Amino acid sequence: MNQQQDKDTTHFGYQEVPVEEKVQKVAGVFHSVADKYDVMNDLMSMGIHRLWKRFTIEHSGVRAGQRVLDIAGGTGDLAAKFSQLVGDGGEVVLADINASMLEVGRERLTDRGILGNIDYVQANAECLPFPDNHFDCITIAFGLRNVTDKDAALRSMYRILKPGGRLLVLEFSRPVAPGLGAVYDVYSFKLLPMMGKLVANDEDSYRYLAESIRMHPPQDELKAMMEAAGFERCEYFNLTGGIVALHRGYKF
Repeated sequence: MNQQQDKDTTHFGYQEVPVEEKVQKVAGVFHSVADKYDVMNDLMSMGIHRLWKRFTIEHSGVRAGQRVLDIAGGTGDLAAKFSQLVGDGGEVVLADINASMLEVGRERLTDRGILGNIDYVQANAECLPFPDNHFDCITIAFGLRNVTDKDAALRSMYRILKPGGRLLVLEFSRPVAPGLGAVYDVYSFKLLPMMGKLVANDEDSYRYLAESIRMHPPQDELKAMMEAAGFERCEYFNLTGGIVALHRGYKF
């Protein structure tokens, strides 16, 4: 592929598509799965996604009075906990590029009585609509792999973090445990689309999700991308044998 093609196209799962089309295609996936998102998360991970998110919160260092941004916040799992941690003097922003996911998140948190210190913003991670040096902590859980220009998104996150602030990226990654990769491939490309078809009536969206995981940068590559965006003291923690990794970096 020549340089011009690299510039004009990007991957949507295993497909090559024009850059300008990827946002619409990803939006279509999440519009389709929004209503079943929580159910499918529990089924796909056998509930372990809750432990991955708890680990993220424990490593966030979020305290009372701070300002937190949860990008690709979906149905609000992280935002709900951050709302409790920052208290009345803090602020949480749940951001998502997809209006359907954002609305599901708003309805879910409102039903739980989480109202006072949380805002909802439809935003593209590549050009976040917030001032410089604004947030104490930014999280993005299972969303970075769907971003077209990940380098631009990381730079945008760096810009709006306060000095001393931290970014946490929770994302599917590369299995490191011996023998896990082959088992994970069978699960991803056979069982996952089947579950999507049976539960969400959407086999194609869940096939895309499996492909998007494989196209996401592995642990060390994502760490290097964070460093290139300006983050320091970058590190990652492999979870469940490397199926998922939590990356953390700081702005100084």
